[in-house]
Amino acid sequence: MAVEVSEAQVEKAYEVFLKYADVSSPKEAADDLEAMGMNPAVIQKVREKHEAETVRIRNLDEPPSVWLDGRITWYTGPKDTDRNWPAIVRSMQKKNFGAANIKSVDEASTKILSLLDHPKQNAFQTRGLVVGFVQSGKTTNFTAVMAKAADRGYKLFIVLSGIHNTLRRQTQLRLGDDLIHPNPAQWYEVTTPEKDFSPPGGNAKAYFASKGQTMLLVVKKNTAPLRKLRDWLDSAGEYLTNIPTLIIDDEADQSTVATAKINPLLYEVVSKFPKVGYIGYTATPFANLLINPGNEQDFYPRDFIVNLPQPSGYHGTEVLFGRELLPGEDPSELEGGFNMIRTVPDEEVDELKPKTKKDAADFYPSMTHSLRRAVEWFWLATAARKVRGGGNPHSTMLIHTTTDTAVHERFKYPLVELRERMLRGLDTRSTELLDRLRSVWVRETALVPAEDLGAIPVAFEALLEHLPKVVHDTKVVIDNYRSTDRLNYESGPVTAIAVGGNTLSRGLTLEGLISSLFVRAVSAYDTLLQMGRWFGYRNHYADLPRIWMTDELKEWFSHLATVEAEMRQDINRYMNPGVNPLNFAVRLRTHPKMSITAKAKMTSAVRATAAYGGLLVESRFFDVTPDGTPWLQRNAAAARELIGRAAKDGIRTQSREETALFTGVPHEDVLDFLSSYSFHERSSDADTVRISEYIRRRVRAGALGQWSVGVIGNSQDNPDIKSCDLGNGVDVRMVRRSRVPHEGDGEFDGVADIKTLTSRRDEALDLNAPNTTSMSRKDLVDLRRHQRPTEGLLLLYPIEPRSEPTAKRRLALDAPTDDVVVGVALVFPEPRDKDSNVEYMSADLSQVVVEEEDTSIFDQDDV
Repeated sequence: MAVEVSEAQVEKAYEVFLKYADVSSPKEAADDLEAMGMNPAVIQKVREKHEAETVRIRNLDEPPSVWLDGRITWYTGPKDTDRNWPAIVRSMQKKNFGAANIKSVDEASTKILSLLDHPKQNAFQTRGLVVGFVQSGKTTNFTAVMAKAADRGYKLFIVLSGIHNTLRRQTQLRLGDDLIHPNPAQWYEVTTPEKDFSPPGGNAKAYFASKGQTMLLVVKKNTAPLRKLRDWLDSAGEYLTNIPTLIIDDEADQSTVATAKINPLLYEVVSKFPKVGYIGYTATPFANLLINPGNEQDFYPRDFIVNLPQPSGYHGTEVLFGRELLPGEDPSELEGGFNMIRTVPDEEVDELKPKTKKDAADFYPSMTHSLRRAVEWFWLATAARKVRGGGNPHSTMLIHTTTDTAVHERFKYPLVELRERMLRGLDTRSTELLDRLRSVWVRETALVPAEDLGAIPVAFEALLEHLPKVVHDTKVVIDNYRSTDRLNYESGPVTAIAVGGNTLSRGLTLEGLISSLFVRAVSAYDTLLQMGRWFGYRNHYADLPRIWMTDELKEWFSHLATVEAEMRQDINRYMNPGVNPLNFAVRLRTHPKMSITAKAKMTSAVRATAAYGGLLVESRFFDVTPDGTPWLQRNAAAARELIGRAAKDGIRTQSREETALFTGVPHEDVLDFLSSYSFHERSSDADTVRISEYIRRRVRAGALGQWSVGVIGNSQDNPDIKSCDLGNGVDVRMVRRSRVPHEGDGEFDGVADIKTLTSRRDEALDLNAPNTTSMSRKDLVDLRRHQRPTEGLLLLYPIEPRSEPTAKRRLALDAPTDDVVVGVALVFPEPRDKDSNVEYMSADLSQVVVEEEDTSIFDQDDV
C-alpha cells in the first residue's frame, strides 16, 4: 500500500537535503537522508524536486546555451545563508546596474555554475566557453560565478587576465572590491594589484595544508608567471586532490589558442588539478570555435557554450555601425546605427601613422583636421557632461593609430600644443574660436539629438562655462607597455587623452570614453573588434560618443556587427535535443579583406556554407554621381527586359492598385535578369553570382523553378507623382525613396543609402494575405512556406530619380537620370527540407597586410 506524502513533508525534507548537498553532493545527500531513516517515498519526491529544478535552470531560455549530452546539473541558485553572492548584489546596486540587469546576471551566473561540476565530486575536468560582448560586463558575470562557486565549496580561483599588467591590475582591484573585501576572513589574495604570481614562502604542500581560506590568484598569460605557477603547483602533490578549482580565462581567444608557448603552459597548469573547471570568457570567440575538438590538449569548449544576452543600456557594434539583415528579420525592426561615426579622409592617414615599421623611426604625426576635430569634440562633450552631472566621473579620449611606442610619444607635443592654443583662445574669448566651436556643437547635437537617447540637451553657452577648466585639467597620457605614465582612475576623477597601442586595445576599460580617433589597420575579426573600446554603457552621455575612422574601417565594423549577430543566432539555433558542442559548428561569414582570426588559429577551420532560405535581399545603395548614370540605365533596361519575358512566359495575375504581378515565371528569366542587373557593391548580401548559384542548386533539388515577378508602384493619390512605363502594359506611378544624410566630416561620396526598400505588404504581393499590417516577418515567412513553398518572389521598384523626402532627417535621392531608378527585392521561401547551401568563399589573404600580434611580450614578467 502506497504511503501518502504531504507537500509539507517534502518541503521540510528538501531543506535538509540542500544543506547536505552543499557539503557533499546531491547523491550523497540522498544517501544521508536514507541513513537517517527517512521515508523512501519522501526521498524520492525530494530527488524528483531537485532534478526538476536543475533541469529548469539548465533549460532557461536566457542565457541560451548548449551542453554535452549527459551532463548532470546540480546548482539550484543562491541561499539566504550565502555570503559572497549577496556582496556582489550590493556592489551592482551601488553601481546602479538596475533591477533588470541584476536579474540577468543572477540567472546567467546560476546557469553557468550549474553546468560546472559539484565541488565534492571525486574528480572532474570541465571546459566551457561564455560568449559576451566587448565592454559589456563579462567581468561582472565571472565575478558572480566565482561568488556562487565559493558559496558552494570551490576553494581555489585562478583568473587568467590578458597579457598586460594594466588589465591584470584592473581585474585584481575589481575582484578585491567586489569579492574579497566584503568577506576578508574567507579569502586570501595570493597575488596583489602590484605583483603578479610569485611562489609564496615555503613549499606548496605546507602552504595548502595551512590555508583554510578560499584563495584567489590573478595571473597574466605570460610565460614567466605561468611557469612559476606550474612549478609551484608541481610541488603541492596530493594536496591538490581535495581543492576544487575554478580557472577563469579572461580574453580566452588571446594567447590561449594556438600559441607555441602559452597554450602548452596553460594545459600543464590545468592538468595539475584533479578537480578543475575551466571557463573561457570572450567577446570574440572566433578562434575558440575553430579549435579542433578532438585535440585533448587544446581548449575547445566541449562541455558547454553559454551565450550571454546583451545587457540593457549597452551600446555595441550594430548600434554604432549598423549591420545587414539576417534570415527571418524584419527590416523595419533593424536599427541602422546612430550617426556617431566621422570620416578620417584617406589622405590624412599617412599623417597619423607610419606606412611601415621601417618608416616609424622618422615618423612624426601631424595635427590633422580630423585629429583636431576629435580632440575639440572631446572637450566640448566633457564640458556638456559637467553641465548634466551624474554618471561616470571620468572622461577619456582614445587615440589609436599604431603599436609603435616611439610614435605614441611623438603625439604628446602636438596635443599639448593644441591644449595651450585652446586655453589662450578661451582666455581671450576669441570670436573665431567660439563661433567655430558653437557651430560644431550645434551641428553634432542635431545629428544625434539628445532626446533620442534619453539625455538632456545642453546649450553651448552652458557648457562654455565649464570648458576652460576641462581643457586645463586634461592630461595627455602615453599608455603602452614601455611607458611609466599609465591611465589611473583610482585617485579621483580623470580627464585624459590616452595615446597607445595594445595595452589600450583589449580588456582594459577606458572609463568615460567619449571620443576616439582610430586608424590602425588590422584585419583579423577578433583583433579589430577587441579594439572597439567605445562599446559599453554610456549613462548620462549616450548621445555624445564620437569615433573618427576611415570609411573602410567603418565598413569593416559594420561587417563585424553582422558576423557577431549571425554567430549568436547560430548558437541560439542549436539549443535542440541531441545538439552539443561536439556535434555542431558555428558559421562565420568571411570578408574579402579580413581574416577571421590569425592563420595559426585556423588550422582546423573549413569552408563555411550559408543559405538564402527565408531571406529578403534588396537594393539599398545607389550611385547618384554622374558616373552612375550608365549603371542606372543598364539596370532600367534589365528591368524592362524582365517584364517582357515575364509577360511572355508567365501568367498576368490580378493584384492591388498600382502594382503588376506575373506568376509562373521560369527561373531562367530570373537568372537572365540577375546576369544583367547590378546591385551596388556595398550591398554585401546581394551578390548576384552567389544568388544565381543558389537558385540553380535549389532548382536541382526541385524548388525555385518558378517565380512570381511583381512591380510595386505608388498608390498615393498625388498628381505630382510621375508614372513609369516598363512596357508590356505595365505602367505605374513611381515610388519615392529618399536617402539618409551622409555620416562623417568628409564629402558625400555619391553612394546614396535608402536603408529599406521593401515593406511587409509588398512581400505578400503573391500571397493570400488580407491584412499584413499586423504580421511579423516570421509570419510572412511561414505564410509563404504554406502557400508557395517552392516559388520565389522578385519585386521591381520604379523609383522616382528626384525622390524628395517627406520625413525629417532625410535628403532627396537626386539620381542622375531622366528615366527611372530601379530597386530590386528578392524574397526566398524557407524550404521544408534541408536547404541547399551556398559556399562562403574566402579571398586569398596572402597579400593582405595584417598587423600581427607581438608575441615577444608573452616572455615578459611584469608589463
